[in-house]
Amino acid sequence: MSHYKKLIIAVDLSEDSAKVAECARNLAAGSDAELHLIHVIEPLSFAYGGDIPMDFSGIQDEIHQQAVQQLTRFGEIYHIGPERQHIVLGRPEVEIHSKAKEIGADLIVVGSHGRYGLALLMGSTANGVLHGANCDVLAVRVGSNS
Repeated sequence: MSHYKKLIIAVDLSEDSAKVAECARNLAAGSDAELHLIHVIEPLSFAYGGDIPMDFSGIQDEIHQQAVQQLTRFGEIYHIGPERQHIVLGRPEVEIHSKAKEIGADLIVVGSHGRYGLALLMGSTANGVLHGANCDVLAVRVGSNS
């Protein structure tokens, strides 16, 4: 089995994120691999198509602050320092690819709910990350069917 040197763990900060992080930590154990965390915040304008004449900046700022607090706590649990915690704004698959390339990750670890059919077509972050990644991707089964 390959020994990965730099892993990036994509988390949505739900309770499923712990399972994804545990899997990554187990892979990294013994190989002195560097762990990074990434959480992607999708702009509210994506969800609403950008056609609503409202200023979402205050809400978006609050979402960002909550994400910083949660990711900081998550990083403390898994001994991943602030310099290796990344919160970015954008489309998850695009931003995860970009950050993985930027830091030179050789493995992206992401949770997957194992969706299929219409649910998969409607958008799966794990599927989006898998397609187009420049490194290996490990999809960890999470959710009620795990």
